[in-house]
Amino acid sequence: MSGLMRAFLLCLSLCFSLPGFAAAVVESATGDVKAGVSAAQSTAVAKDQRVETGSVVITGPKSLVVLRFDDGQAIALNENTEFKVAQYTYARDDATKDNSVLQLLKGAMRSISGLIAQRTPTAYELRIPQGTIGIRGTDFMVALVNPAYMSVLNGTIAVTNSAGVAAFAAGASATVTSATALATAIPASALPASVATSFSELSSLNIAAGAAGTGTASGAGGTAASGAAAGGLTIGTISAIAAAVGVAAAVTSSQESSPISGTTGTTGTR
Repeated sequence: MSGLMRAFLLCLSLCFSLPGFAAAVVESATGDVKAGVSAAQSTAVAKDQRVETGSVVITGPKSLVVLRFDDGQAIALNENTEFKVAQYTYARDDATKDNSVLQLLKGAMRSISGLIAQRTPTAYELRIPQGTIGIRGTDFMVALVNPAYMSVLNGTIAVTNSAGVAAFAAGASATVTSATALATAIPASALPASVATSFSELSSLNIAAGAAGTGTASGAGGTAASGAAAGGLTIGTISAIAAAVGVAAAVTSSQESSPISGTTGTTGTR
């Protein structure tokens, strides 16, 4: 194998051993919105910033953020909310790689389905302390005020926990008190005032349906991402790769053309 080829393969291994590529981009942000590997290590975000798999996204008082994922799904987080992208993998041409596992840790959010939920519904999970929410072509909202409350705008959701599975269609409101209690339907008028306010604010957002990206977005062990939402190779990354290949090729070429001298392991010169 030529020195240049070995250098190129070395560079690829280095590139793909870097932290996971982004799962989403910040489509819009208002107020105090932060993201990071944890709440304690989060920093302010800006429009079009990439959000990596594993990130926690936090909104402060009177703040709002909309995240757009590579498969087109949108997540809107209301104020005083904490949300985590636990796992995310999307490959446009390979539905077997679909995987979207999200966690609402605090606050209120709205979820609008993308391609993953449409073609592989079982690949989507929204985890809350009281259970797991699965969807099918859905636009729905969740608020955690202990218990959890849900409102379905479109499609169907299924809330699963140790008590069983409960499904709710468009127009339904529901609540689930704990991980051992079955979710039950309630009239919208029974929603706590704070939840009703959050749901009103989230449902009024004009969030357009997003088209799926052209590349792949990956979590741990995934493939390289491409496109804005997928966190693809930027000009800076490409330049870094080119530089790394050049340096590695130069070192490899030098090692092949120059004998190793002595016992110190240094490369001889001519």
